[in-house]
Amino acid sequence: MGAQLSSQAGAGERESAFTARDPDCISEPCSLPGREPGVSALGSLRAPKAHIPAADTKAPQETLRFHPEAKGAQVRLDAQRCTARRNATFHDGIVFSQRPVLPGERVAVRVVWHEGGWCGGLRVGFTRLDPARVSAPSLPPFVCPDLELQSPTWAAMLPEGCALAGDVVCFWVNRRGRLFVRVNSGPRLLLRKGVLMGAPLWAVMDVYGTTKAIKLLDPTASAFPSTVPRALIDESLQPEATAGEECAICFHHAANTCLVPCGHTHFCSYCALRVFRDLAKCPVCRWEIKAVVPAWGPPILRTGEGLLMQVAN
Repeated sequence: MGAQLSSQAGAGERESAFTARDPDCISEPCSLPGREPGVSALGSLRAPKAHIPAADTKAPQETLRFHPEAKGAQVRLDAQRCTARRNATFHDGIVFSQRPVLPGERVAVRVVWHEGGWCGGLRVGFTRLDPARVSAPSLPPFVCPDLELQSPTWAAMLPEGCALAGDVVCFWVNRRGRLFVRVNSGPRLLLRKGVLMGAPLWAVMDVYGTTKAIKLLDPTASAFPSTVPRALIDESLQPEATAGEECAICFHHAANTCLVPCGHTHFCSYCALRVFRDLAKCPVCRWEIKAVVPAWGPPILRTGEGLLMQVAN
């Protein structure tokens, strides 16, 4: 009897030690209030049980694109389904990947248009909702919290200032159900826990608020940037100017940037970043350009290493 008690005590000590060493091994319950598992107003979400291979599998994967049909009412896709643009308002910008994403597989997007006047920006995450079975008119205006409440979806907003024009956002979910994001060459950030694994997951993004347009990138391509300075923005996505607000270089797009440190605000994003890349001197005063920032909101100095610094008043 004493030996049996000793054995049980030893097992309890080993279990406690294991838990203390690796607290992530404790699973976190995640359920949807008031709904049976796998049931949604958006349609049946009962995914067939399937083996999900590791992200480093040798099997070739189809390049990620946006799903052509399942998208918010304000979303317009380009012909290649790589760029998603929100036409108006600040909501109805939900988009999905066209295929499930593997655990550990990186989903990379570049913010190609940042629009001031709104609060909050890009949301990213994963869902068990198969976009092929989604009726677009049934999509809610927001991924957080609306789509999360209506379906097994796990998403989060990027930290403030981490989704400006030119930023490359890379996000993924690991086998423990943790959602991570990395912006440019910055540190890995944990956005949330509790993503339920064991069934196919599609990437979901919300082109929300200040994020006006995003472009899917291929993280496996040799040209994929590992360290991203301020990238040139797609000229076709620049807003046209009203009278008196034209860029002093192209005289067509709206002057919407501020040069740091001189403070001149005469240029559109495309022209300002082109000057920054080619000359690094302000065309007005000839001061050296340290960064190009939006002309609205709190000034943020962005260095070539992808760091964020508040400009002192």
